[in-house]
Amino acid sequence: MLAIVDFKAGNLTSVKLALATIGVEGVITSDADVVRKADRVIFPGVGVAGATMLNLKKLRLDEAILDIVKRGVPLLGICVGMQVLLDYSEESNNTQTLGIIAGQTVRFKPDNRYTKIPQIGWNSVDWKNINQNNTDKKYFNNIASGSDFYFVHSYYPVPKNPDNILATTEYANVNFASVIRHENVIATQFHPEKSGAVGLKFLENFCQG
Repeated sequence: MLAIVDFKAGNLTSVKLALATIGVEGVITSDADVVRKADRVIFPGVGVAGATMLNLKKLRLDEAILDIVKRGVPLLGICVGMQVLLDYSEESNNTQTLGIIAGQTVRFKPDNRYTKIPQIGWNSVDWKNINQNNTDKKYFNNIASGSDFYFVHSYYPVPKNPDNILATTEYANVNFASVIRHENVIATQFHPEKSGAVGLKFLENFCQG
């Protein structure tokens, strides 16, 4: 069973429909026990770090996520669901987050006042730290480096360990981590569920990996 974590944020239906397109049934749930019993978990979200953490704690989903990560259950974080995997976020007055991957989430601070924040739209994603013998390659099967994915965000992750970075993207003069990984956890700043065929392939790779 694949659980889609519902912490009262948006975009959950888009994820469920994208999974259905590739023949995978996803269960949207805010029940921590259901999340714990899942074989795979997707942690998506559109929102802000402070409200995300507040809702996770109210529903005890923070404990469930930490539990499945400890047990080795595959977890995919998307957008805000990626950002709160780190130690803290500058958003919402420096919110302490889940601390699964060492690092922080910071805001774009462009030098050019004409640079639009948030970044909204398509941008290229370039693979790093991946080769033919790397187990991380399974997430990128049949997806070329430099493929375009869809982004909506004002903040981006800065992992403490560069080895956690699997892909980068350039925006506002920052080459930021757009895919990060730690053990059984992989996370994307882009929205695969909104990224057309290439996004569906990424989701398929996660579900089959």
